[in-house]
Formats: sequence, structure tokens, C-alpha cells
Amino acid sequence: MKVIGVEAVPVRYPEPNDSGGIRHLLFVRVTADDGTVGWGEAVTMWPEATTACAALVDGLAPLVVGRDPMEHASVHAALKDHTWWYGNGGLASFAISALDIALWDLAGKASGLSLLDLLGGPVHAALPALVSCHATLADLDEMAATMAGWVREHAAAGIKVGFGKRGSARLGADHDRDVAFVAALRRELGPGPSIMIDIGASVRWDVRTAVRRTLAFEEYGIDWIEEPLGADDPEGYAELRARVGTRIAYGEREWTPRGVRRIVATGTVDVVGVDPGRCEGVTGWREAAAHTGAAGREINAHAWSSAIVTAASLALSFATPNCRQVEIKPITNPMQHELTTRPLLPRDGVFTPPAGPGLGVELRQEVLDRYRV
Repeated sequence: MKVIGVEAVPVRYPEPNDSGGIRHLLFVRVTADDGTVGWGEAVTMWPEATTACAALVDGLAPLVVGRDPMEHASVHAALKDHTWWYGNGGLASFAISALDIALWDLAGKASGLSLLDLLGGPVHAALPALVSCHATLADLDEMAATMAGWVREHAAAGIKVGFGKRGSARLGADHDRDVAFVAALRRELGPGPSIMIDIGASVRWDVRTAVRRTLAFEEYGIDWIEEPLGADDPEGYAELRARVGTRIAYGEREWTPRGVRRIVATGTVDVVGVDPGRCEGVTGWREAAAHTGAAGREINAHAWSSAIVTAASLALSFATPNCRQVEIKPITNPMQHELTTRPLLPRDGVFTPPAGPGLGVELRQEVLDRYRV
């Protein structure tokens, strides 16, 4: 089997889990000489990033066409070598991610094996679902009740709440309001489900604020706090980690395995979020997972995108000992529930090892046509 075609497919869609905000993604279709198709994705988010990433995919296509998809490791190396001048991370990593995921999908379909089988098979019998949502409502009690309802609906093990997001919640800006929300959420959830707080990029905390907020949240038993000091502040994170008992999560904005290794080496992160749609695909994610595992840190596949990245994240999570849960969006949305013929959903609060050749998902052409830019 040889690759004969590479196509960038940009899409634009309304995301109900993000207050209906318009989000952009770049899908990549890789076609083999027998007609088999592999799919990949870059989580580009913005229109200009999607346009630029599509141009990079088109430019990188000659390094993929003519290759056997089972040679995904050498193709990945060739893509890295080619982008050395402009691509130690950033949009080059996004383009590599989409191409790499598509080649792994194609390799699985060519061999009749699932991506999980290609990765060596499962090391977990099941993984719990974690509701991953944004705080959007002005009324804290109403929002807490709504979120607790999502946890019950999905029988999830816990919930991760994003502060500083679209909508009228205004979380992240006021100490008393933030603490009141966490208290209300704990009351609604009861003592069992875990709570994770994700501080969005629009929120700016200094170390003193992060310490004070986190200590206040600890009264309600939060499991981790994510990016309270942004993406890259090792000195600040060292001080925060010394002064609080809550686990610290970050790493989502490291787009190379080398970047993940760097932050792990600081000793300031407990849970490393890594997105296969941004961190050099399946190949890059595996390397990042090796760095986190060697350091005794947890890795969390950031899968807040389409069913393609969810499928890749599921397989990677099940193949990785230091993964503990799988994030899900709680509200039905086009890129998870319409895009595929078989949406990837937990049953009774847990995921079981994914099956089916490659990623195990088939995309619906009419949905792609509807949202294609």
C-alpha cells in the first residue's frame, strides 16, 4: 500500500460546550492506492491558524505521497527534518500532528488492526470518564446544579471546570465568587466525584493569588488545579507547589515531546495535559508519555475537539500506564455526535478499550460538507 493523496479539510462549527462559540479545526485525509482513507486532525481553533496549517499540510504532502503508511515513524522523522527552520513547535507541530494521526489510522486499516493494537494493546481494562466543561452561567447555584446533572447523566468519576471562558460566569476574577462556586459544586456533587479546576488563558493570576485561591478550594477537596500560572512559569509553579497540597496540572501548550520533557524536569507538574492534535500526533504523544512515565507523572490526553482526536486519545490512554481518565464534553455537539457513524461515548461512566481498524471511526461526508470552510 502506498499513499497517493493528501488533502487538508478545514471546518468551522458552533460548539455548544463553549457557549456556542465558533471553533475551527483542520482535518487531513490521506488516501492510499487501493482507495483506503486515513484521517487526522490538527486542533487549530482559529481561522487564521487553520488556513496557515492547511498550507503547511499542502507543503508537506510530497514527503508523505508515495510512502507506505506502515512507515509512519520514518515519515514523522522526515516531517520533523523538513520543518527545522520554522517548526520546533507551533503550527508545524499541528500540521505534523494531523498527518501523523492520519498515517497511523491508515496503517491500522491496512493491517486490519486497531490503533490500540498497533500501540501494543491495552494496559487498562477500563478508564473512567471525566466531564470536561466550561463555566458559562451567571447564577452559581444554577451552574453547579447543571454540572452535577452532567456528572450523574454520564455516571462520570468527576468534573473539570474551565474558568475564564465565554459566557457570563465571570469565574477567575474574584476570590469570593470563585470559592462560592466551588463550594456550591461540591454541595451538588456530594463527597464522591472529583473536581478539577482549569484556569483559562484569559485569567491572569500571580503566585500569591494562585496560592490563596488553591488553599481555599482545598476545603472542598479538589483533585488538581490546571494552568493557574499559565503555560510556562517554573519558578512560580515551584513556589505554588511548595505551599499547597493540590496537584498541579499543565503542559497543554507544549507542542513537542522535548517541551514536555522540559517542564517535567522542573519537578513542578503532577498531571501533564498533552493533545495528540497539537503535539506531533500519535508519535509525538507516545514520546511525551514516555517522559512523563519515567518521571512518575500522570499524563492526561487533552481530547476537547472532534471524534478523530478523541479516538486517538482513547487508544493512547489505554496503551499508557500513567493515564487515569478520559475527558468528555457533556453537551451533544457536531464534531463528536454528528461527525461519525458511531460516536465514542462511555458506558456506565467508563470507557473500554477501543476496537475497529485504525482509529475505529468512520466520518460522515455530509457532515464534513456541511461544516467545511
